[in-house]
Amino acid sequence: MSEIVSVSGGPTKPEIIAVSLSKLGLREGDRFADVGCGTGSVSIEAAKIARNLTIYAIDARNEALRATETNFKNFNIENATILAGEASDILNSENFTDFIDCAFVGGTKNIGSILEALVKKKARSIVVNAVRIETVVRTIEAMKKLGIFDEVVHISVSRSAPIAGETMFKPENPVYIIVGKKQK
Repeated sequence: MSEIVSVSGGPTKPEIIAVSLSKLGLREGDRFADVGCGTGSVSIEAAKIARNLTIYAIDARNEALRATETNFKNFNIENATILAGEASDILNSENFTDFIDCAFVGGTKNIGSILEALVKKKARSIVVNAVRIETVVRTIEAMKKLGIFDEVVHISVSRSAPIAGETMFKPENPVYIIVGKKQK
């Protein structure tokens, strides 16, 4: 199996991806936006869950776009479009698809305008990962204003590590998973 080509700040840890995607509720044939795609690892796992997924991987960083492209090739991810630029500009572009079913937001620059654009695209579920408290607060406030706030989940993961011939646990940075759902 191929290894993920990484970039600064990524890839998202497998445990965080698992919880994030379970909250997203992907379905077969969905249009999925991976905003701030980084390495593309979330899209790769999403493609394993939902068949016939159409993926839009968006990032403003050239290193991230190169890593995503390499990882998509290495993991045989098809039906994916990699888009370079500021996510809010891309999502609001007339050339971009008219709807998105689900979105994972790993990059949180301009979170308010990104969430507004995803709501306009009729996203039924949006999951935002954040590590900074201020970002969590801004995201919750924006989701409440848009009428989509559902919940926040705080995840702490520790990994085993050797110490003096025995085993200890080393904590990873905690992550907040903020969930938005289209209200019926």
